[in-house]
Amino acid sequence: VQLQASGGGLVQAGGSLRLSCAASGRTFSAYTTGWFRQAPGQERKLIAAIAWDGGRTYYADSVKGRFTISRDNAKNTVYLQMNSLKPEDTAVYYCAARPGAIMVGTTRYDYWGQGTLVTVSS
Repeated sequence: VQLQASGGGLVQAGGSLRLSCAASGRTFSAYTTGWFRQAPGQERKLIAAIAWDGGRTYYADSVKGRFTISRDNAKNTVYLQMNSLKPEDTAVYYCAARPGAIMVGTTRYDYWGQGTLVTVSS
C-alpha cells in the first residue's frame, strides 16, 4: 500500500483544514488507517484512526470533539477534518495503515505516507 497525505497548510487559530490520505496498491479498504502527528522535539503520536469499514474510530483526547476522521473506500481515501484549530496542533501530520484492528503505537502500522505540515498561527 502506498499512501499520499495532502491538505496541510497555514491557518489561523480557530480555522479549519481537511487532510486527505490517498492510497494505491493493495486493497486499501481492508486496512485500518490512522493519522499521526509529530511536533518539533516531540514523538510521533496517533491522534485519530478508523477501522477498515468505518465502524470504529479512535481519537486522542487532545483532538476529541474538534477532529473527525472518515473514509471513502470507493475513492481509496481517508480524511481528517480539523476544526477549531489551535497553535498546539502545529505539526507534521502522517497517515498510516495496518491490517487488523485499531492500534495506538507507531510500530503497529506497516505503511506510511510522507507527511504534510500543518501550521496554526495565533
